[in-house]
Amino acid sequence: MTESPLSQAQLQAAAEHLAKLRAEIAKAFLGQPQALEETLVGLVAAGHVLIEGLPGLGKTLLARSLAQAIGGQYGRIQFTPDLMPSDVTGHALFDPKTGAFRIRRGPIFCHLLLGDEINRAPAKTQSALLEAMQEQQVTIEGQSLPLDRPFMVLATQNPLEQEGTYPLPQAQLDRFLLQVRIDYPQEAEELDILRQVVAQRPGDRLDLSGVNTVSSPEQIRQLQETAAHLPIDTAVLRYALGIVRATRDWQGLESGAGPRGAIALVRAARAQALLRGDPFLMPDHVKAIAPAVLRHRIQLSADLEIEGSSPEELLADLLDAVPAPRS
Repeated sequence: MTESPLSQAQLQAAAEHLAKLRAEIAKAFLGQPQALEETLVGLVAAGHVLIEGLPGLGKTLLARSLAQAIGGQYGRIQFTPDLMPSDVTGHALFDPKTGAFRIRRGPIFCHLLLGDEINRAPAKTQSALLEAMQEQQVTIEGQSLPLDRPFMVLATQNPLEQEGTYPLPQAQLDRFLLQVRIDYPQEAEELDILRQVVAQRPGDRLDLSGVNTVSSPEQIRQLQETAAHLPIDTAVLRYALGIVRATRDWQGLESGAGPRGAIALVRAARAQALLRGDPFLMPDHVKAIAPAVLRHRIQLSADLEIEGSSPEELLADLLDAVPAPRS
């Protein structure tokens, strides 16, 4: 283990800042602590997050609360079957006053982009996000325009069983660092939600006025730099790689994760270590975040899909089988 380039004061300040950010978001996004933590992991790891859940479980609320807490520019796109790629990225517009074309930037030019119900748009429109997610830039009429950092796509989708949805292309799925699942809340959590929504307020919209802006784009960039400098022992790197390589020949999996999966696993585990205030990466961080990193990068065999098996079940068995370093 190499000596950490980060001081204890830096680590403590980062952990405290993230705890404050988490607390602000939790004022509106009640319950679901794992979904909230995994979303913050994606932010700190400078990655993109795909949030999946049935309608009405708070996917959009989580994205809006995060955007309000971190400040910066916020953009939202409601994906629909007739949405065009230029509606996402922007287009060249002829200006009759100057006799020249000028670039009209689309909603993607922001710090946090909410792609609401992303799987309701066809693949052609979904692919408009690929360059932005991978290269942090957008090309319009041959001109490459850089995006401000931090840039994060927080996309929501309904399960494919819902009517009117399209499967995301595998190339796009692979560019999401994490896939976060939101399930039904516990009874006590649901009671808190019910109490908050009906408290002297018409309609069913949760109030975000209590969520304060406690961060800034510059502070988020600093947190991302801090996470990137957490030391990693070679044994832990081998453990993360062993998990990813095991997905490629695991019984019941049609296809496993590629090299980007191993990179994503280490990035996310580092961010989780910082979120928990730990000074270096440990095998427990890798194992804890692995399901969110890998569930959208593996493909079950046809037999298991027919039987109703889930990626989580296979990943749980796989993670138990891959030995973790003990020291």
